[in-house]
Amino acid sequence: MPAATGMQYELTATTPAGAARATITEVAAGLRAYSVGGIDLVETFPVSEQPPMAAGIVLVPWPNRIRDGLWNDHGTPRQLALTEPARHNAIHGLLRFTPYHELDFTGSSVTLGATVFPQSGYPFHLETAVTYALGATGLTVTHILRNAGETDAPVAVGAHPYLKIGDVPTGDLVLRVAAATHIDVDDRLNPTGQTPVEGTSDDLRAGVKVDTLNLDDGFADVDVTDAPEGLRGEHSLTAPDGRSVTLWGDEHMRFVQVYTPRIFPVHSTPGVDPIRGQAVAIEPMTAPADAFNSGAGVRWLKPGESWTVRWGIRPAGFTA
Repeated sequence: MPAATGMQYELTATTPAGAARATITEVAAGLRAYSVGGIDLVETFPVSEQPPMAAGIVLVPWPNRIRDGLWNDHGTPRQLALTEPARHNAIHGLLRFTPYHELDFTGSSVTLGATVFPQSGYPFHLETAVTYALGATGLTVTHILRNAGETDAPVAVGAHPYLKIGDVPTGDLVLRVAAATHIDVDDRLNPTGQTPVEGTSDDLRAGVKVDTLNLDDGFADVDVTDAPEGLRGEHSLTAPDGRSVTLWGDEHMRFVQVYTPRIFPVHSTPGVDPIRGQAVAIEPMTAPADAFNSGAGVRWLKPGESWTVRWGIRPAGFTA
């Protein structure tokens, strides 16, 4: 059966908890699967289907939404295609359906590249690469963006993994989000302001059981207080037995989007209606929604300049 996401790059590594395996897709350079010791740590989907609800894809040159697809480029209006027509927004960048090309592939890592050519609403030229490296302690993802054009180019980076601990119902997990500020939005999920989470129901720093949540919310001021040196912050899902899966980001990942849909196809078989249930996307982002208008977190690359951003997934408490 042909793969809807192109070539599938299968990575393996040895860990104290057993074999680690990850599958990276040619289309969108997406994370289609990741498991340790046979336990799934991300939501997966059949090879014959597109990523449901953007599962695992790379978000470049902007994550999340741009209101009306319209932004102001130093006085020049730029109109992007409305890729979220129901809310009249442009969403998740320009590489969501783009096939990447292989730059390097080993048994435990793969580097894929894709070009953003100048186009309507984004007249800039980028060369991008993403490396997935699987090791004994987790999965590390490295993005490199280079401005191949002749003018400064605005860029931001994000990713859209859905985390899980596969042998525990997702609703029974506890979600922790290391962020001090909630991004308030309108009914189209575009920002209207920010509110400190302290003393509110949006404070997820101490942990909240997933089955109580109904989120598609952005957060800012990702906390670095307890993070290892060089890391911006850590967000996690924890099982009742103490096992956890943590998403970390470097100092550029200053924002995070948390999405807890209750209709994600958690079990899918080709030709059969999927079983739907709750899932948890923890989306590391260098910029929040509508950043091309607000300027928050946007990096302007000079011609020839490159920018490197890292994040990863780390399991803990798993045994062979």
